This record gives sequence, C-alpha cells and structure tokens, in this order.
Amino acid sequence: MTDDVRDITIIGGGPTGLFAAFYAGMRGCSTRIIDSLPELGGQLTALYPEKDVFDVGGLPKILAKDLARNLVEQGLQFGADVVLDEQILDVSWEGGHFALVGRCDTYLSRAVVIAGGKGAFEPMVLDVPGYETFLHKGVEYAVKDPEVYEDRKVVIVGGGDSALDWVLALKDIAASVTLVHRRDGWRAHETSVCRVEEAVEVGEVDLRTFHEVREINGADVVESVVIFDNRTDDQTVVEADAVLTCLGFKPDLGPIQKWGPKVEKNRVVVDQLMETTVPGIFAAGDVVGYEGKLDLIATGFAEAAIAVNNAVHFVDPSARVNPGHSTSMKIFKGK
Repeated sequence: MTDDVRDITIIGGGPTGLFAAFYAGMRGCSTRIIDSLPELGGQLTALYPEKDVFDVGGLPKILAKDLARNLVEQGLQFGADVVLDEQILDVSWEGGHFALVGRCDTYLSRAVVIAGGKGAFEPMVLDVPGYETFLHKGVEYAVKDPEVYEDRKVVIVGGGDSALDWVLALKDIAASVTLVHRRDGWRAHETSVCRVEEAVEVGEVDLRTFHEVREINGADVVESVVIFDNRTDDQTVVEADAVLTCLGFKPDLGPIQKWGPKVEKNRVVVDQLMETTVPGIFAAGDVVGYEGKLDLIATGFAEAAIAVNNAVHFVDPSARVNPGHSTSMKIFKGK
C-alpha cells in the first residue's frame, strides 16, 4: 500500500484529467494522476495524435499530440505524481480518506476526481499467435516515440484514423511500412485516405487490403508477419521488425460502476458541483452525464475546474470554492 495520502487523486490522464491536475496544483493540493494507458494524453495520444484540433479556446488549430504535450506541461508543473498502466478496481472510504485499490497497488486520497473519458481504454487485441508473446517486444498498440521505428520494417494493422496517421507519420522514418487492412473501406478522415493512397502510388507504402494477420513470428523479437488474403486464403510472409496494431480501444466504465457513484446510461451522475452521489468523489469530462451535456474538450476543462475547486472545499471546508483569477495568484509570480 502507498502510505502517502494525497489531497486529490485524479482518475484519468486525458485533457480533462490533466487540466484537473493543473487546477489542483494551483490550489496547493498534493495531487496524483492514475491512468490505465501507458502514456498521458488520453484519446489525443492514443487515437488521433496527428489530427488537428480546432475547438480549443485560444488555439485556432493545434495537432492533438501537441495539445497533449502542452496539457502535460501545464498539468504537471506543480509536481503531481503520475501512475500509468494502472486501473482502479475498487474505492472505499476508511479512516478519513479513500482507499483506491488498483491492479498494482493501493492509493490513499482525501478526495477523488473521476476524469476517465468514457472509462478505461483497453486496446482491441489482435487475436493471433504471437501477439501476446511479442507484446512490447516489437508488437505495440500505441506509439510513444516515432523515432524508435527509424530504419525498421514496420507492419501496421488497421483501417481507422490511428492506423493511417501512423502510416503517414512513419513512412519517412521507417525502412518500410506495410499497411494491412481486412477490407478496402476506411474509417478515417478523407484527407488521410487520399494521402495514404498517394504514398502507395509512389511506392512509399505497401498496401495490403483484404488481408489479415495470421501469426507473428520471431525468436526473441518480431522477425516476420504471416498475412493472408481473406478472399482466397493465400498467405504471404512479410519481413518485419515491428507490428503496430491500430485496432482502436474499447471504452468501458468497468469497475467505476462498482465504486458507489450512481451511473445512468453508462454515465456517472453528478450535481451542479460535479459531485457524484458519493461525498468526496467528483467527476468531469465525457464520463459524466446531465441534461444538455456536450462531449467537448472545452466542456471538460470547465467541469474539471468546478470539480477540483469543490474537491478542495471538501478536503478543507475552510478553503474557498472560488479561487479567483489566476493572473492575481501568488503561485504564478515569477513564472
């Protein structure tokens, strides 16, 4: 068990969770972020890192991965702890604080803010021999650093935005890029599809539509991928150093429904203070539902501020809910 009790623990490291961490730090709270993904940023980094985002105030246009990087810098500037690849299975109130039981550890907190988007994001698994064997040994479902794939033979599996984005991002870095998709239709932005088709025409990308992966082979690391034509069952062996399975993530409230807060239509119910039906547990972002709710990053930012400021008041009833304007705060003097 982690002995250190944090004032506020934020479940979810996406845009809403990171902005919540910023607000908690600004209010002088000790803060922890816990996320089920291997990196911060939520959907911005996991699903569409190379896509432009246009509806964030003050930013006419910004790449999703750049917005995520800025949010991480902003959110962690006050020293929040970060716990990744962790899922909270149970939450209980004991001894004046919450005990958050995860797969790896138990974390103590005086208040909780749920900011987990649609829930915990679990990657869609490529159910073929070799996937589990070579996971993180050449097989990945998320890209942390594109430069890792420099001069490597990369096979990308999928037909959505994420798959095509990484094809376009890696084609000038990797030694070769092969895109494998089970049909010839795409679940991606038309501009991305056109750019991939252009790359295929000039020989920058090897496109295998109507193909699926049969198995992934190698000794200690990935060495080849067996793919087959799902119309004829003819198979081909493709040399590969790396396999990216861009099959998407399945959002699931999962254990959240067992923590105690009321859930309706797969959304956590909150009041005007963004507090759930469990005192001390607040929620913000796509995970919450109420009449008039809009699933926007901008909405998540506002809800995060409301949730955190009321969590601060829950932790310390003498603390003001309204922190005032950041421009007049001492904590930013000299920044």
